[in-house]
Amino acid sequence: MNELATQIGAALQLNGMMLATAESCTGGGVAQAVTDIAGSSAWFERGFVTYTNQAKVEMLGVRQSTLDAYGAVSEMTVREMVAGAMAHSHAHLALAVSGIAGPSGGTPDKPVGTVWFAWALRHGEVVVCRHQLAGDRAAVRVQSVQIALQGVLDSLKNLSKTA
Repeated sequence: MNELATQIGAALQLNGMMLATAESCTGGGVAQAVTDIAGSSAWFERGFVTYTNQAKVEMLGVRQSTLDAYGAVSEMTVREMVAGAMAHSHAHLALAVSGIAGPSGGTPDKPVGTVWFAWALRHGEVVVCRHQLAGDRAAVRVQSVQIALQGVLDSLKNLSKTA
């Protein structure tokens, strides 16, 4: 993960960009991974750990109606989380992650290991995807951090292709 975070930092610095994170099931794991890199204050703007629905509403502006209709682990919620991270930061790129790490909390529609991700560039499109991850709580969380970081790097690579 250190290598991935280092690559992200280099790409963000090259583009003069800052990153913000909006995390739920990872509990700040993405922010920890990027701030493990020396000098990350040059490209990591801030992180939001919004573990409860109330925190998602208060800190990121996720609508209660979205949470009521779709739940915290949904495409609509991570879309609003990433938009909120952008709106409440000075970042150029943001990511959001919300999922069910387990061992409890799963449902037939959303079993343990269901994780939604969103990445957004300021004034750009939002990329959203869902993963069904295997393993225990720790494994789901580690995999989620890796996927979130890889999505940031992919967003930066796509940016350089279109520039």
